[in-house]
Amino acid sequence: MKIVILIISILTLIMLVLTGYYYLTCRWDKTFPPSDQVSVKKVSFKNRYGIQLVGDLYIPKGARGKLPAIAVSGPFGAVKEQSSGLYAQTMAEKGFITLAFDPSYTGESSGNPRLVASPDINTEDISAAVDFLSTYPLVDPERIGVIGICGFGGFALNAAAMDTRIKATVTSTMYDMSRVNANGYFDSMTPEDRYALKKKLNEQRTKDFEQGTYAKEAGLPDQLTGKEPQFVQDYFGYYKTKRGYHKRSKNSNTGWNMTYALSFINMPILSYSHEIKTPVLMIHGEKAHSRYFSEDAFKKLTGTNKELLIIPGANHVDLYDQKDKIPFDKITQFFKTNLK
Repeated sequence: MKIVILIISILTLIMLVLTGYYYLTCRWDKTFPPSDQVSVKKVSFKNRYGIQLVGDLYIPKGARGKLPAIAVSGPFGAVKEQSSGLYAQTMAEKGFITLAFDPSYTGESSGNPRLVASPDINTEDISAAVDFLSTYPLVDPERIGVIGICGFGGFALNAAAMDTRIKATVTSTMYDMSRVNANGYFDSMTPEDRYALKKKLNEQRTKDFEQGTYAKEAGLPDQLTGKEPQFVQDYFGYYKTKRGYHKRSKNSNTGWNMTYALSFINMPILSYSHEIKTPVLMIHGEKAHSRYFSEDAFKKLTGTNKELLIIPGANHVDLYDQKDKIPFDKITQFFKTNLK
């Protein structure tokens, strides 16, 4: 009997690895310390494309009745053990059930090949998290919000424009991943540059197909020379140091598949953000290189229950984990007001 159980366990593990459903860990391997005010539970659920997503569910200790809930994801290329987990745990301390999850193809979630992203699938991942929360016994399905950090701030707005179950949205240090991939930083690419990029990436597609593998981008350097742009130094200071390094985070390790940007180039994710009828709070650092993404996205929002909050002196990654700069009191009041 023991041999049969062992064989089944081995076969299950092989199946999970082959499908991209990577090792799950129940030990605390996050970049922030645990809180004694919440309990954490590993959960999994499928998105609409059948991809198995894995998340950490944070529940306030002593929770009774049906509580409001918040789905949290980001930054782009990060895992739930980093910034999104910190946000989720902190908001659970404030009385919300929260779900920090790994997007498709990332971290402990499934999906092959690894190191890819999609404007459609990553937006769907947020709605899949809402699926899970809507049916969880301790959650009031009429009081669900989302927090999107960095690139997942853009996906959060895209989801809120489509998913009427999302009753309130917070974005923090938001990136518009379609815009930056299609036009470069600060919209610096010319039409000729854009064509050259498409030509290069599609030539790479042919090479990848011929070789049966996927070439990788360089990613962040392992060491700085001091000549890098300030935002690269900022990212290095989070992802490549003890502060934010995680072995499953793409940003801490290997770069994206070189052709990942193709799906973003012609698919603007914020095309319908003006249709969001629910409250939105957008937060960005004054010194962030990415500040213009939030400022321009905010201009498209309609209605009166929208706010852009600029944090004095903060850069892009300060809002990943610096609790003295992340306005958690403001976020808490926003959700308590709009998830009631």
